[in-house]
Amino acid sequence: MTEEAADKVDKPAKAEKARTDEPRTDLVARDEDWVKRVLPLLRLIAKTYFRSEVTGMDKVPDGGALLVSNHSGGMMAFDVPVIGVAFADQFGEDRPLYTLAHDLVFTGPGKDIFGKVGFLPAHPKNAVRALKEGAATLVFPGGTWDAMRPTSQMANIDFGGRTGYVKTAIKAGVPIVPIVTIGGQETQWFINRGDTLAKLLRLDKLIRADSAPFILGFPFGLSLGASLNIPLPSKLVTRVLDPVHITDEFGADPDIDVVDAEIRKRMQQALDELAADRRFPILG
Repeated sequence: MTEEAADKVDKPAKAEKARTDEPRTDLVARDEDWVKRVLPLLRLIAKTYFRSEVTGMDKVPDGGALLVSNHSGGMMAFDVPVIGVAFADQFGEDRPLYTLAHDLVFTGPGKDIFGKVGFLPAHPKNAVRALKEGAATLVFPGGTWDAMRPTSQMANIDFGGRTGYVKTAIKAGVPIVPIVTIGGQETQWFINRGDTLAKLLRLDKLIRADSAPFILGFPFGLSLGASLNIPLPSKLVTRVLDPVHITDEFGADPDIDVVDAEIRKRMQQALDELAADRRFPILG
């Protein structure tokens, strides 16, 4: 058999493999009744334990919108429920909010549990589909790189050079709604980012993690990476910024890097303001 003929034979198999390798996009996994049962508990945690304050949620437009936020708190990041509760309080529990999450969230029983509350594997295909169906979708471009940043850099917007969120918004034809939160890096003390150690341990290959920081927390003290410490009740303050309509502001063929730089600039300005208003660690 010639190489060309063999390639033709292999194409169906390759196409089938590509389809099975694609991430699962299951918008119907979200269970509205389950969301309504879980929200009271999340509301109690967000508003009582973390004393969350969220302003500007009314700026999120109707229909599809890509909510782009910084990420804080390591593996126990609570900015997700804080934003989710505020979104439900503003728009009602019937308006779906999808959240793009790391693959580890969907291991074992997590696949069904988190799927029921609107979590989707963090892949552009999933985001575009949700957005085109008119759903608000929350994404954390910085991922673990952002969530594991040192506490000394808690007021820094750092997406690690990732700009895919801009391409996703353009492809779906929706605005970007920037969101910033401060306080999450005080739920534990992140001493370093641990990116060098993560590379040595090949965590990027094993679990798609680019950070393995040393963390100081309660009650286990010093730990590495995925800490089992209980998050301290740090006050979480969140601000939703004005929507960015990309083509209106940057033209029909926008430069992705320029759009990303401008969005991060606006987010950094807002986070600087929240940091300036913060008087004491944890207390806010």
